[in-house]
Amino acid sequence: AAAVAPGPPRTRPAPIRHERTGRDIDPWTPVVVGVGQVSERCLEPRDGDPVSLAVRALRLAAEDAGAGPDLLAAADSVGYVASVSWQYPDGAALIAETVGARPSQTVQTGLLGGDGSLRLVNDAAAEIAAGRVSVALLGGAEAAATAERAGPDLAWPAQPEGTAPTRTIGVDAVPNNDAETAAGLVAPIHLYALIESAIRGRLALSPQEHRARITGLWSRFSEVAATNPYAWLPGRRTAAELAATDGVNRPICAPYPKLLTAHLQVNQASGIIVCSAEAAQRAGIDQDRWVFAHAGAHATEQWFVTERADLAASPAIAAAGRAVLDHAGLSMADIRHIDLYACFPSAVQVAAAELGLPIDDPARPLTVTGGLTFAGGPGNNYASHALANLVPLLRADPDGYGLVTAVGWYLTKHAIGVFSARAPRRGYRDIDVGTGPARPARTVSPRRTGTAVLEAYTVTYGRDGEPEAGIVTALTPDGERVVRRTRDRALIDRLLAEDPLGRRIDVTADGLTVAGKRARPLEQRCRP
Repeated sequence: AAAVAPGPPRTRPAPIRHERTGRDIDPWTPVVVGVGQVSERCLEPRDGDPVSLAVRALRLAAEDAGAGPDLLAAADSVGYVASVSWQYPDGAALIAETVGARPSQTVQTGLLGGDGSLRLVNDAAAEIAAGRVSVALLGGAEAAATAERAGPDLAWPAQPEGTAPTRTIGVDAVPNNDAETAAGLVAPIHLYALIESAIRGRLALSPQEHRARITGLWSRFSEVAATNPYAWLPGRRTAAELAATDGVNRPICAPYPKLLTAHLQVNQASGIIVCSAEAAQRAGIDQDRWVFAHAGAHATEQWFVTERADLAASPAIAAAGRAVLDHAGLSMADIRHIDLYACFPSAVQVAAAELGLPIDDPARPLTVTGGLTFAGGPGNNYASHALANLVPLLRADPDGYGLVTAVGWYLTKHAIGVFSARAPRRGYRDIDVGTGPARPARTVSPRRTGTAVLEAYTVTYGRDGEPEAGIVTALTPDGERVVRRTRDRALIDRLLAEDPLGRRIDVTADGLTVAGKRARPLEQRCRP
């Protein structure tokens, strides 16, 4: 299947009557007709590989559409979200073979990036709107819980050397610059914890005030997860429970304990079926199952975090949000159902700020799943679960609109989509908003010495709960950014005990010291 190139657009059929509104719609309007999810707690490896889980989810999606296996076999495009726990050269081809489909194209996302699952949905919708595809099956899964237990000797499916999908979606590049790597800013939790510190500085909150803010946010997410039948950790957690660093909730990277981080050791899968309106009608799928894709977009931030102008901002999210809302003819006030990618609290707060959303509106929670801590963080595939949860909400609220965001790396790669059971005003578009500036907004100075102002910091912990290292960023008088790692226990203790944000620090070749006692304004000048 992967060797067959997609054919030319078909002849456009007659318009389709949308029965609820009496409007005629383009027959190539993309509609999500079926969704399915699997949360497999059995750790038996047999038939527990990611593709097998994804096939189970797609069969549930076909049942959800009311169409059965014939709809799966009719697919002319199959997409797969690349799994991390077990990698396939062309997972979509394995799905197609299992369900009896003979697609003209198989599509797979890049190896790493939580934006990939939503980009795959948006791409399928664009292919349908262009008349190149009628029925698209989209599967994604992780089996990290089983893989972690079973070790490296899993006899899961393999494919011949040289196997490849027709197309690969997404951007894969080295995620860190030399200064970040030298400072140990590599694991996502370290970067997101650093960003969290910058958010606190922007909000001018004390550590205690900010802890209450983020544990309250995550407590509200846990309440949503408690109603999600597919959530991996569905219990309700109070803000006080999330703030207490004891038992399973050990400190990981300040200010995050375990239960404020993505939970990756899950066995979860999703299946999504997207059709043209004409194909959905031809398959006999009731229109009350249809949820329309209105607009999608993707954008890339300034690639390296420490070269961004502001650690607590994401112009790419703002631009992608404007793009989809403008195309759909909506404002954020029109969006009733929202899922912001929630790997860590900082990701949610930055996205909410860029999209103009409060984080504590009880009428408009920022998740429909519970986020990657409580619902589960299945590698690259979380956003597919968000859409799978969003679809039934929109069927039950046929005049409402929903918005989903997805993130790859460290607020680096973004995707966004708008959906509704209400027919769209305009034809679907998957909008390429573009990439961040080619030149860094700030120069990073790994060997710079002298005076600077402390911009952000975090402290990493070992599994025994003891601090291991401190990581700081500071801005120099001419707007450059200094990135340093320290194992000086006295300095680490001071970072944890005091509130040094905005204070003057002295950077030497051997380390750094917090010199000033009063907060100083950050140098906002960036490279012209």
